[in-house]
Amino acid sequence: MISVAARMAGMHPQTLRQYDRMGLVQAGRAAGGGRRYSVRDVVLLREVQRLSQDDGVNLAGIKRIISLEQLLGEMQQRIAQLEVELMAAVRRAAELEAISAFPRRDLVPTSRVSTALVVWQPKRKAGEG
Repeated sequence: MISVAARMAGMHPQTLRQYDRMGLVQAGRAAGGGRRYSVRDVVLLREVQRLSQDDGVNLAGIKRIISLEQLLGEMQQRIAQLEVELMAAVRRAAELEAISAFPRRDLVPTSRVSTALVVWQPKRKAGEG
Protein backbone atom coordinates (compact mmCIF):
# COMPACT_ATOMS: atom_id res chain seq x y z
CA MET A 1 0.00 0.00 0.00
CA ILE A 2 1.12 3.53 -0.68
CA SER A 3 1.01 4.68 2.91
CA VAL A 4 3.09 1.75 4.16
CA ALA A 5 5.61 1.95 1.32
CA ALA A 6 5.93 5.71 1.74
CA ARG A 7 6.55 5.34 5.45
CA MET A 8 9.13 2.59 4.85
CA ALA A 9 10.88 4.73 2.23
CA GLY A 10 10.78 7.81 4.46
CA MET A 11 8.66 9.99 2.22
CA HIS A 12 5.20 11.47 1.96
CA PRO A 13 2.62 9.31 0.15
CA GLN A 14 2.01 12.12 -2.34
CA THR A 15 5.72 12.09 -3.23
CA LEU A 16 5.50 8.36 -3.83
CA ARG A 17 2.46 8.90 -6.08
CA GLN A 18 4.43 11.47 -8.08
CA TYR A 19 7.35 9.07 -8.47
CA ASP A 20 4.90 6.38 -9.56
CA ARG A 21 3.35 8.71 -12.18
CA MET A 22 6.81 9.56 -13.51
CA GLY A 23 7.69 5.89 -13.83
CA LEU A 24 10.53 5.99 -11.31
CA VAL A 25 8.91 3.03 -9.59
CA GLN A 26 6.21 0.74 -10.93
CA ALA A 27 4.07 -0.85 -8.28
CA GLY A 28 2.21 -4.06 -8.82
CA ARG A 29 -1.56 -3.97 -8.62
CA ALA A 30 -3.78 -5.76 -6.15
CA ALA A 31 -7.01 -7.44 -7.23
CA GLY A 32 -8.97 -4.33 -6.18
CA GLY A 33 -6.70 -2.06 -8.24
CA GLY A 34 -4.64 -0.69 -5.33
CA ARG A 35 -0.90 -0.34 -5.64
CA ARG A 36 1.33 -2.96 -4.05
CA TYR A 37 4.99 -2.14 -3.46
CA SER A 38 7.63 -4.80 -2.96
CA VAL A 39 10.68 -4.58 -0.74
CA ARG A 40 12.70 -3.99 -3.93
CA ASP A 41 10.43 -1.02 -4.73
CA VAL A 42 11.04 0.45 -1.25
CA VAL A 43 14.81 0.05 -1.69
CA LEU A 44 14.53 1.82 -5.04
CA LEU A 45 12.46 4.62 -3.48
CA ARG A 46 15.12 5.11 -0.82
CA GLU A 47 17.74 5.36 -3.57
CA VAL A 48 15.59 7.94 -5.39
CA GLN A 49 15.35 9.95 -2.15
CA ARG A 50 19.11 9.69 -1.59
CA LEU A 51 19.97 10.79 -5.13
CA SER A 52 17.50 13.65 -4.92
CA GLN A 53 18.24 14.96 -1.44
CA ASP A 54 21.87 14.06 -0.82
CA ASP A 55 23.31 14.27 -4.34
CA GLY A 56 21.04 16.97 -5.78
CA VAL A 57 20.08 14.96 -8.87
CA ASN A 58 16.84 16.07 -10.50
CA LEU A 59 14.05 13.57 -11.17
CA ALA A 60 14.81 13.32 -14.90
CA GLY A 61 18.41 12.50 -14.03
CA ILE A 62 17.29 9.94 -11.46
CA LYS A 63 15.02 8.29 -14.02
CA ARG A 64 17.96 8.08 -16.45
CA ILE A 65 20.26 6.65 -13.75
CA ILE A 66 17.68 3.99 -12.87
CA SER A 67 17.21 3.13 -16.54
CA LEU A 68 20.96 2.81 -17.11
CA GLU A 69 21.41 0.68 -13.98
CA GLN A 70 18.66 -1.66 -15.18
CA LEU A 71 20.27 -1.84 -18.62
CA LEU A 72 23.64 -2.57 -17.01
CA GLY A 73 22.09 -5.42 -15.02
CA GLU A 74 20.53 -6.86 -18.16
CA MET A 75 23.83 -6.61 -20.04
CA GLN A 76 25.70 -8.30 -17.18
CA GLN A 77 23.19 -11.15 -17.29
CA ARG A 78 23.59 -11.39 -21.08
CA ILE A 79 27.38 -11.46 -20.78
CA ALA A 80 27.17 -14.23 -18.18
CA GLN A 81 24.84 -16.18 -20.49
CA LEU A 82 27.20 -15.71 -23.46
CA GLU A 83 30.17 -16.82 -21.36
CA VAL A 84 28.33 -20.05 -20.50
CA GLU A 85 27.48 -20.58 -24.18
CA LEU A 86 31.09 -19.87 -25.20
CA MET A 87 32.46 -22.37 -22.69
CA ALA A 88 30.00 -24.98 -23.97
CA ALA A 89 31.10 -24.31 -27.56
CA VAL A 90 34.78 -24.57 -26.59
CA ARG A 91 34.12 -27.89 -24.83
CA ARG A 92 32.18 -29.15 -27.86
CA ALA A 93 34.98 -28.10 -30.22
CA ALA A 94 37.50 -29.96 -28.04
CA GLU A 95 35.29 -33.06 -28.08
CA LEU A 96 34.96 -32.92 -31.87
CA GLU A 97 38.68 -32.41 -32.28
CA ALA A 98 39.39 -35.40 -30.05
CA ILE A 99 37.32 -37.71 -32.27
CA SER A 100 38.38 -36.17 -35.59
CA ALA A 101 40.26 -38.29 -38.12
CA PHE A 102 42.58 -35.34 -38.66
CA PRO A 103 43.19 -33.68 -35.31
CA ARG A 104 44.93 -30.35 -35.37
CA ARG A 105 47.99 -31.65 -33.59
CA ASP A 106 48.84 -33.59 -36.78
CA LEU A 107 49.13 -30.38 -38.77
CA VAL A 108 52.60 -28.94 -39.06
CA PRO A 109 52.87 -25.20 -39.55
CA THR A 110 55.29 -24.01 -42.19
CA SER A 111 56.75 -20.60 -42.74
CA ARG A 112 57.72 -21.33 -46.34
CA VAL A 113 55.40 -20.03 -49.01
CA SER A 114 55.26 -22.03 -52.19
CA THR A 115 53.60 -21.45 -55.53
CA ALA A 116 54.34 -24.99 -56.74
CA LEU A 117 51.56 -26.93 -58.38
CA VAL A 118 51.38 -30.65 -57.79
CA VAL A 119 49.41 -32.75 -60.23
CA TRP A 120 48.37 -36.16 -59.06
CA GLN A 121 47.62 -38.92 -61.49
CA PRO A 122 46.66 -42.43 -60.52
CA LYS A 123 49.01 -45.21 -61.52
CA ARG A 124 48.09 -46.78 -64.78
CA LYS A 125 47.41 -50.42 -64.85
CA ALA A 126 49.50 -52.58 -67.09
CA GLY A 127 48.17 -52.54 -70.57
CA GLU A 128 46.46 -49.14 -70.39
CA GLY A 129 47.38 -46.49 -72.90
